[in-house]
Formats: sequence, C-alpha cells, structure tokens
Amino acid sequence: MRDRPPATLARSDCGQVNGMFYYTYVLLSEFDNNHYIGWTVDLKQRIDKHNRGLVQATKSRRPLKLVYFEACLFEKQAIAREKQLKTGFGRAYLKRRLG
Repeated sequence: MRDRPPATLARSDCGQVNGMFYYTYVLLSEFDNNHYIGWTVDLKQRIDKHNRGLVQATKSRRPLKLVYFEACLFEKQAIAREKQLKTGFGRAYLKRRLG
C-alpha cells in the first residue's frame, strides 16, 4: 500500500520550472460548510483576500480555511485542475480525499 501525503500537502503531476508554482486550492466555508475551489500564484495572499471579504464569490461565506491544495508549474495546468475538481468526478475525488 502506498503512503499518501496529507490532504493539505497533495502531490501533483505538474512539473517544476523556475521555482514558480501555480496553486489549485480548496477552501472550506465555516459559515455554510461548503467548498470553494480556485487557483492562484500566491496561495497565502489569496486565502487572506478570501477571509478579508475581498473576493466576491466567498465574501458572504467567511470564515474560510484551506483544506487542500496542489502545486503546478504551469498556469494552464492549475486552471485545468481547478475545472476538473469542479466536476462531479472532481468533487467525488475531494470527498474521498478529504473524508
């Protein structure tokens, strides 16, 4: 049986180039207990913006906490992964992964 990384430290099939990462992330709303899926270059700053109410999509769902992320080297891959996680199959994957 393979060891799996913790949910918040998931590995990705994306490569590494120039040390810059693009992150696909999942936040959990502590207000309505629903997930928000997005992507960003600066994960810490983006979560801060969500929690300060500067992101329209999550403004009324605060507070939010990071429950999962993946790192990619290419923006295109992070966006594709975000779209994949927003599908029924992606949400089922997250449900299994996050418990």
